[in-house]
Amino acid sequence: MTAHALFLMRLRGFLRKEVLQIRRDPSSIALALVLPLALLFIFGYGVSLDAENVPIAIVLDDNSPTARELAARFDLSPYFKADYVKSMPEAVDRLNQGHVDGIVRVQSDFSSRLDTRNQAPVQLIVNGIDANRARLIQGYTRGVLQIWTALRRARGKAAAGPAVEISQRVWFNEAAVSRNFLVPGLITLIMTLSGILLTALVVAREWERGTMEAILVTPLRRIDLLLGKVLPYFFLGMLGMVLSVAVGTTLFHVPFRGSLGALIVLSALFMLASLGFGLFISAAIRVQFVAAQISIIAGFLPALFLSGLLFDLESTPRFIQIISHVVPARYFVTISHTLFMAGDIWPVLLPNALALLVMAVVFISLAFRKITKRLEG
Repeated sequence: MTAHALFLMRLRGFLRKEVLQIRRDPSSIALALVLPLALLFIFGYGVSLDAENVPIAIVLDDNSPTARELAARFDLSPYFKADYVKSMPEAVDRLNQGHVDGIVRVQSDFSSRLDTRNQAPVQLIVNGIDANRARLIQGYTRGVLQIWTALRRARGKAAAGPAVEISQRVWFNEAAVSRNFLVPGLITLIMTLSGILLTALVVAREWERGTMEAILVTPLRRIDLLLGKVLPYFFLGMLGMVLSVAVGTTLFHVPFRGSLGALIVLSALFMLASLGFGLFISAAIRVQFVAAQISIIAGFLPALFLSGLLFDLESTPRFIQIISHVVPARYFVTISHTLFMAGDIWPVLLPNALALLVMAVVFISLAFRKITKRLEG
């Protein structure tokens, strides 16, 4: 029998053993297929960076038709839930108690100044504890005022605007819906969690169950052991990725503008990097509980906070940006956002794909060497 035939026979037997083990322990299947759905539902429905139905207090010191017309624009906006109060102290009290997030005050001379000067200020007070939400409220308020001004100008009640006006347009995420940004990034988080956790326990589990000694006396070589541990979980992880993409595009209606082939190839690179890192942890640690904790701290948390999924890395300190370059999820977040929102932009995709390829080779090589030491020692 040739060496190639022997290699295939050993690998087939070890893969069959891994598949049977996965079937007997359905937690791996749940981690690869059920967990992605749970995270998609939690993030898709429960997490939003948009502000809708923001409670605001409206104080009309000027009760003229013009002021009431302006206040009515806040009622019509889907971003606000207007609460009319009689006085400014009452509005401030409601803001202090957390019943409203902002105050819009139309002062008593609003109509007269608008008639004489064609310009009148509107006071906005915002709860700034959550800075991001405060900026959203400010932007939404400016939008309401701009719509009201445009309607007045269309009816001839306001003078013409400046000679040059900005006509803005949002590219890639025209609806400006945060879900379209979160779901592609969440697929990165799901693949990180499933990829690292799926393999972080496989070798440690063999040591704890006492089956590693039986494996050591078999004619299996280290390459057989590595492939046998990686391949089943690679296909499980990729299946979870395909399921996540299908749910994201059908249930949450997230646009996908790239090619499916590019997504599969680049996802495979990222999955290999995650599996290699998880297998390295598993080969170095013989206790499943400790291996799981290390995989969460060293794999999942950096992917959550240092990938650009939730926070803009450009706004972080320089040393944090440098550290983020060793996190594989950083590169795949950029890839997934580009494929979903913009398409096959290869000047963006290729450098990130190259970084993932290098990381996959490094992590798998480290796992290979560590498994070798354990087999020899």
